[in-house]
Amino acid sequence: MNNAVFNFEDPKNEHVLNYNKNSCEKDNLFLELNKQSNEQIEIPLIIGGKEVRTGKIGKVVMPHNHSHVLATYHMATEKEVKLAINESLKAFKEWSDLSWVVRASILIKAADLISMRYRYKLNAATMLGQSKSVYQAEIDSSCETIDFLRYNAFFASRIYSEQPKSTFNQLNRMEYRPLEGFVLTVSPFNFTAIASNLNMSPVLMGNTTVWKPATTSILSNYYLMKIYQEAGLPDGVVNFLPGSGSLIGNIAMQNKDLAGIHFTGSNATFNSLWRKISENLENYKSYPRIVGETGGKDFVFVHPSAKPLEVAVGIIRGAFEYQGQKCSAASRAYIPKSLWKEIKDLLIQMASEIKVGDVYDVSNFMNAVIDEGAFDSIMGYIEEAKKSTVAKIITGGNGNKSHGYFIEPTIIVTTDPNYRTMHEEIFGPVMTIYVYDDVDMDKAIDLCDKTSPYGLTGAIFSTDRVAASNICEKLRFSAGNFYINDKPTGAMVGYQPFGGARGSGTNDKAGGYLNLLRWTSPRTIKETFAPATDYKYPFMEG
Repeated sequence: MNNAVFNFEDPKNEHVLNYNKNSCEKDNLFLELNKQSNEQIEIPLIIGGKEVRTGKIGKVVMPHNHSHVLATYHMATEKEVKLAINESLKAFKEWSDLSWVVRASILIKAADLISMRYRYKLNAATMLGQSKSVYQAEIDSSCETIDFLRYNAFFASRIYSEQPKSTFNQLNRMEYRPLEGFVLTVSPFNFTAIASNLNMSPVLMGNTTVWKPATTSILSNYYLMKIYQEAGLPDGVVNFLPGSGSLIGNIAMQNKDLAGIHFTGSNATFNSLWRKISENLENYKSYPRIVGETGGKDFVFVHPSAKPLEVAVGIIRGAFEYQGQKCSAASRAYIPKSLWKEIKDLLIQMASEIKVGDVYDVSNFMNAVIDEGAFDSIMGYIEEAKKSTVAKIITGGNGNKSHGYFIEPTIIVTTDPNYRTMHEEIFGPVMTIYVYDDVDMDKAIDLCDKTSPYGLTGAIFSTDRVAASNICEKLRFSAGNFYINDKPTGAMVGYQPFGGARGSGTNDKAGGYLNLLRWTSPRTIKETFAPATDYKYPFMEG
């Protein structure tokens, strides 16, 4: 028996490939893009390690060319949901009893498989199925996915090594048990890495999952599932279950063995899940752990000392990378009147240079939004702004869904700090700016703090370091991830653990050890070496 005390070293983040012109990585990626574009695969459910086909079929299409079908996929019915839960529970004992080092080694192998063997496959699937650019796919589906897998092994080693003190005549130790039951994971379309971490974070700590992937990211998520299997993940530890979220969620939440939910998605959906769990509390074996990251209305606050060019670049990148379809994307800004003209001119110039189109054209800064529902919702906000008396579109404002779901980068300026696009999450390439009088900066800070129900990310631009520190303190509850002189997006695993509070979720910080702790149920064990032989205490002798 191997009784070594093992610790994983602090890993380095995966190197981001540049995909320069005529580079090997670019050639390999485009070979894979062509391959996936010219085939149509069938995606089954994977339950207990076995492929399951229900005959209830959906289609995976390219958002930037929605007539092009990449895959067909099978959808779960009530029968498959119950089977997935049973297989998850069946796999639980063997998996939870397994040495954590063995569990971690499977995650490390999955990371290496992505890095060395399946990088281009996963990136291409993310580009085609979720309409990400080369760079956005590289930092997401390859680098961040790999970083989550490697860093989690390191964080777990720190958690398991944390033990209580012992003293004379006793030995104390802490056992980090998994949760008792199964974990339902509900993943979003916008990050392949998040889909991976929602499963592999609880799995590393000994839990088993039933995974409901987003319909619009099924292609990349299916390849993730196959990578897990190749890495040695035992059957039933993760059960891949495309299908109706309401069907899967309702069945899972009625099951007495629901141990937790790991969720990333909309605020409304998370609220609904929380309510349904509260309605079933008497039925559960344990109180389910609810871990969720929802939405954001992320801000850029500009101090009068800021440099206009830095602000403009931060807004453009923060608001329009991946079409603004990030919960951390910048979507509102507060700019002092003294800097507005210069910043405005820079924003209009930069936005006018942005190309929007197919992922194959690497000169496109933006691609398509995810589907028709998203397109219609985003354009609804834009059309409303065109008619408003308190808002004006200074660049963009057009969309076209005839071939793909394309929307121009759109900047709105409003005279009403409570205008709809200043406080509602749009999840698209729309930035709204409120210009404040320099003398009213404190009022603008208060508006920034109180306008939105969310508390995910935010940024301050300032060359006055004391002022930046003061504003950071005043906005301490408005963002779980706060940036000084940078865009409010792009958190790196191991460097900026990610999550927000208020309406943005439970702030359990993916990319750090705190998230892993949520998937444990610690047990303290005390052993006494020489037990007492008299019930009386010395003070009783008088």
